Amino acid sequence: MNITSTAVLVTGANRGLGRALVEEALRRGAKRVYAGTRKPLAHSDRRVTPLTLDVTKAEQIQRAVEKVESLDVLINNAAIAEYDDLGDRARFERHLAVNLLGSYDVTQAFLPLLARSGGAIVNVLSLGALAPLPIIPAYSISKAAALSLTQSLRALLGARGVSVHAVLAGGIDTDMSRDTDVPKSSPESVARGILDGVENGEEEIFPDPGSAPLAESWRNSVAKALERDFAALLKGAAASA
Repeated sequence: MNITSTAVLVTGANRGLGRALVEEALRRGAKRVYAGTRKPLAHSDRRVTPLTLDVTKAEQIQRAVEKVESLDVLINNAAIAEYDDLGDRARFERHLAVNLLGSYDVTQAFLPLLARSGGAIVNVLSLGALAPLPIIPAYSISKAAALSLTQSLRALLGARGVSVHAVLAGGIDTDMSRDTDVPKSSPESVARGILDGVENGEEEIFPDPGSAPLAESWRNSVAKALERDFAALLKGAAASA
């Protein structure tokens, strides 16, 4: 996958990492960047098409699909992260609605276009998907579930020519993590790392100095080996059908 001359859709594109991903896709020569935001986004580059897109609203997802002519790369970036202690079910459900089901619904809606182009799905997750960050457990749980979703889609969609990537990022200097006392990378550098990973065909992308040291151990881990073994079962079943 080369970003040059592709059509890219970024959800949560109004600020932080989402905005940086829009700019990085433009810098790499994308022919069209669809910027999905809850409120209309103004942009000076004519290659940017704003989409009103709250990933929890089915009608907005459908209207967005109707405005997108073709699509090569879908970046599910929209997310929320709130401090909690798992004592508030409504807050827990909000995290699942945005961080898990939002990505699922957007992916399913745009899948026909991605299958047509042999495109890529990029789910922006977090190291919190591998081990929970106790100050934001609802967020961590939703991202862990989104990692499983990513792995499942990867196995199921490979035969249709669609690649599926998980971004396992460390701390990013955005509004979402401003009050978290951890080392952080700039959104711009993380956006570069993400699109480098997509172009290099990395299934799991560790795009920043906080996450990169874990890349090799993850790729050689028991968990990754199990993913490959389980995916092979699907291929075996399809071959014998």
